[in-house]
Amino acid sequence: MRLKNRFALSLAGLFLAVVTAWAGTTTDYDHSADFSHYKTYSWGTVKTANGLWDERVKNAIASQLGARGLTEAPSGGDVVVAARDAIHNEQQLNTFYDGFGGRRWFGGMGTSTTTVDNYKVGTLIVELFDGTSKNLVWRGSASNTLSSSADKNIKSLDKNVQKMFEHFPPQPKK
Repeated sequence: MRLKNRFALSLAGLFLAVVTAWAGTTTDYDHSADFSHYKTYSWGTVKTANGLWDERVKNAIASQLGARGLTEAPSGGDVVVAARDAIHNEQQLNTFYDGFGGRRWFGGMGTSTTTVDNYKVGTLIVELFDGTSKNLVWRGSASNTLSSSADKNIKSLDKNVQKMFEHFPPQPKK
């Protein structure tokens, strides 16, 4: 029985690792926007479910924008940055068979065990609006499984925001 429990826990851990690796980022942008004109940014609304995260999200985004040559302006920036999160619960049903019984073994007496894995998935959405026209010019989102550890979630936030801004600013098509 212990071997069976260890196997089930190993598979559950593997599943969570796969979900984390599968989690990803997406970006889209206005292909007619000229990003070379954007030199400054100002903050719009940054709203997360946990107010402690508002500043963490701002810091992660500011770090990436600064690394790409944009400077923060108190107001009236070339682009206005907005961010929000969405957190939801997900479930995964896992059924494990002991390998005996079933149709392969001509009706033997096998057993199965089903477990439920509950986990939280967080999505961060970052939007950049043209400061003059107020039109959306860029949107990025990152989704990931959340940990019960705030430190792990902060590292994940930084990593995912960095990945989100990997190809920012978009280069004009030639």
